[in-house]
Amino acid sequence: MDKRPVLFFDSGAGGLPYCRRFRVRNPAETVVYAADRANFPYGSKEREELIRLCTSLVSRIAEIFDPKLAAVVCNTASVSALEALRKSFPGIPFVGTVPAVKPAVLASRKRHIGVLGTSRTIGDPCIAELAARYGPDCAITGIAAPELVDFVERRCDRADREERRSVAASYIEKFRAAGADSVVLGCTHFLFLLDEFKAAAGGRGPAEPALGIYDSVEGVSRRIEALLDEGDLRAETGTAETAGGGLRRETPSGGILLISGSAPSGAVWQKRAEAFGLELRRLADIGPGEYRKTQAAVPL
Repeated sequence: MDKRPVLFFDSGAGGLPYCRRFRVRNPAETVVYAADRANFPYGSKEREELIRLCTSLVSRIAEIFDPKLAAVVCNTASVSALEALRKSFPGIPFVGTVPAVKPAVLASRKRHIGVLGTSRTIGDPCIAELAARYGPDCAITGIAAPELVDFVERRCDRADREERRSVAASYIEKFRAAGADSVVLGCTHFLFLLDEFKAAAGGRGPAEPALGIYDSVEGVSRRIEALLDEGDLRAETGTAETAGGGLRRETPSGGILLISGSAPSGAVWQKRAEAFGLELRRLADIGPGEYRKTQAAVPL
């Protein structure tokens, strides 16, 4: 058994739904979710800068928490820095967040999909490469939405239902107009508006059928689980699912929501930590080895 935590990290709140899904499926595992607020947003940064920032963040966190696995729950960081991170930290298995282009392409009837993401993700060759691999006849409409990332990070918690619906609907209408019948949410932040995207994508009769909405939450969780099993890294014996195929429903183990930067975390982040069942901490306040000493004395 391996009681070390699983690390999830993103530039902000975007990867929290991925972390939550993993915890629901794997309640015995301890998690550390790192929100790199000091360098938010990732989407506007050049590849080499992202590699430097992500390498520095993982290095600092590894000193403190000694994670047994790291999940890069950010599409931008994954397409830009994942391979560099694997080379820099050969002792840590890494799982990236790849836009769910494959299922969208395979399900597309019109052979036209849409991808919504950051400028860095939309401009990366990986989107076209994935589409070419699974559906070379499928057209792609990519829309970069850095303003939507900012909305989720800074306003989504305070926005009312109508504003959230309006924001999501504006992008769905662009994809409808372009002729796409499947939309990939290619930024983890957009999962905070998943219900709104699905509502806006609903059908309007035979002439305008519903658009499919695709994300990678389930796939990322299953990939982490597979690596934990392959490496014999589970916190306890057993897998994420019961013999009958249903998910376990125990209360998840402990976890930390870690914030980088010197700015105060604020009430918004405290609410997020509580909503996701995590303890809010600032990275600057934790010294090397402190977490492991605490774990040895009193587990979270």
